[in-house]
Amino acid sequence: MTGAARVREPADSPQPLAGEDCDPADPAPVGWVTVVAASDGVPHAAERQVNVRRLLLQLITAAVAVGVLVALAGAALSRRIAEKQSVHDVAQQSDILAESVVQPALTDRMATDPGAAAALGALIRGASLVRVKLWSPQGMILYSDEPRLVARTFPLDDSARAALAAPQTTAEVSDLSRPENAFERSQGKLLEVYRPVWTPDGHELLFEAYYRYGVVSERSSQLWRGFLGITLSSVAAVFALLVPIVAALLRRTRRAQAQREAMMRRALDASHEERHRIAAALHDGPVQQLAAASFAVAGAAEAAAARGEHALSADLHAAAGTVRTGMGGLRSVVVDIYPPGLRSAGLAAALRDMVAAVAGGSVAVDVHVDEAAVSQLDDEQQQAVFRFAQEALRNTVKHAAATGATLTARTASGSGVTVQVSDNGRGFRADHRPDKHLGIALMSDIAASIDARLDLRTSPGHGTAWRLEVPTR
Repeated sequence: MTGAARVREPADSPQPLAGEDCDPADPAPVGWVTVVAASDGVPHAAERQVNVRRLLLQLITAAVAVGVLVALAGAALSRRIAEKQSVHDVAQQSDILAESVVQPALTDRMATDPGAAAALGALIRGASLVRVKLWSPQGMILYSDEPRLVARTFPLDDSARAALAAPQTTAEVSDLSRPENAFERSQGKLLEVYRPVWTPDGHELLFEAYYRYGVVSERSSQLWRGFLGITLSSVAAVFALLVPIVAALLRRTRRAQAQREAMMRRALDASHEERHRIAAALHDGPVQQLAAASFAVAGAAEAAAARGEHALSADLHAAAGTVRTGMGGLRSVVVDIYPPGLRSAGLAAALRDMVAAVAGGSVAVDVHVDEAAVSQLDDEQQQAVFRFAQEALRNTVKHAAATGATLTARTASGSGVTVQVSDNGRGFRADHRPDKHLGIALMSDIAASIDARLDLRTSPGHGTAWRLEVPTR
């Protein structure tokens, strides 16, 4: 804590100090503006690493979803195939009936005399048969087991004419609304099968048989159950094959994760050691040399003054001051590279030392750090918080024209730690913040590097506040 004056306003209210002049025309302070959202940041290395349990859950979920989809699609497809096969079986049954029973019993007279075909009734029997009809090509019913249809004429539909034109067996669901099907309407859904037959002298007739559709449904269910069993067995086999593959992938993932973690630890250790080495080299080399040069130049200045060479003494004193300034800047660089207090005395002490170095006597800075709160942060987060506070205070000293500032670090209202730097300087318009300014870019990068949220609150004449919300890990 440095400086004679203390900032009195609350830590989250960047208002001007009492007694300072503010232009009444200046706009009132605006609310907090998010500069970097936590979700926009780069996740911590540990969060970027593969979560094996989550991966396993995703694989199992995906496999189950695919299995269910395959089973449903297979069930639907197998049902359609089974139904088509059942219709085909009924059509084959009718084909055999027409080929082996009906056609051998036909006579040439049956082609023109409806009464001559009555003898067919004793030959055609079947539990699933609902109706049998024998048609002439002109549409006359020459025989039916429903006597009221015999000798009546109805127009043949397109399918029947096609079966006569190109001899074939056709099966389809009966259209019970047609006049020739008036006596079958009470039977429910029916399947009709027709095919051409020929008398001994070559007269072409059309044989038609009607079956209860329940025969098709029952046969279709039997086939479908068989297909479904095959489908489910196939899906189970795929799962059985996937288990060793998934297990191998998980083992490889764990090994890769362990390797990444080891590499990251080595990289962090190497970075820490290198920063320590560079800082030590600067401190023990150039800094000490500059200090010695400063003492030597100051001694020479005192000697010149003693000899009465006041002009030379003044020049030497100025040179000594320049050397001390350069030495101070170099010490700041050393602190930036490797803040000694972070590992030895902790973040709170390091922040206080940093305030003394950055602010000096130009700005009175109050420091309020909850040591229990900041102790929750890991080394990477503490380093980032230190750099954020350092950059925010530098901006205050260089650009804000402030006389007072406050640095606070405390437990956030939800979870994590909130770090705030506020001043009573000139401020600026939050909607026209200079995003290309190096200091703002650095603070944004710092927030993104630890997946923290960075907010800004400022307006002309009402100071500036930066707030960093760091989630605990």
